[in-house]
Amino acid sequence: MQTGREFESRKLIRFQHCDPAGIVFYPQYFVLFHELIEDWFGEGLGIDYGDFIAKQRLGVPTVRIECDFIASSRIGETLALRLAVRKTGRSSIALSLCAYAGESVRVRIEQVIVLFSLESREAIPIPPDLRRRIENFVIDEQVVNP
Repeated sequence: MQTGREFESRKLIRFQHCDPAGIVFYPQYFVLFHELIEDWFGEGLGIDYGDFIAKQRLGVPTVRIECDFIASSRIGETLALRLAVRKTGRSSIALSLCAYAGESVRVRIEQVIVLFSLESREAIPIPPDLRRRIENFVIDEQVVNP
C-alpha cells in the first residue's frame, strides 16, 4: 500500500476571492479548502462527491478547525492546495491542508472532519473500503508541517 501521498489541486485566485485591496479575503480560504476536499473525494478517493451527498446521504462536516494565515495571496496567482491525512479514527479524519504559491506557504489548516449520516444526523464508522482509500493519503506529521 502506498502511504505518505499528498493530494494536490491548483486554484486560480479570482476577483471573487479577493477584498478591495486585491488580496484573498480570509473566509474565502475555507471555501477553497472545501473545494480541495471535494476534489480529493473525486480525484483522490474515486468517489463522486455529489453522489456521496445526494444518493448515499453521507457528509463530512467539520468538527474542529485551526488555521494559520502566513502570507497574503493576490488576484491572478495560482495556488497549489495540498491535503494530507494525519490520522483516522472510528468516524473521524484529521487533515492537514496547506496553500502554496511556489514554495511559499500562504495558509495552513488543521481540520477534523467526520463521516456523517444525513439520515440519522449522527457520526458513523468509516467503512473498510473507504478507510483503505483514505489511508493512501496518511502522511508522517513531520513531512506535513516541517
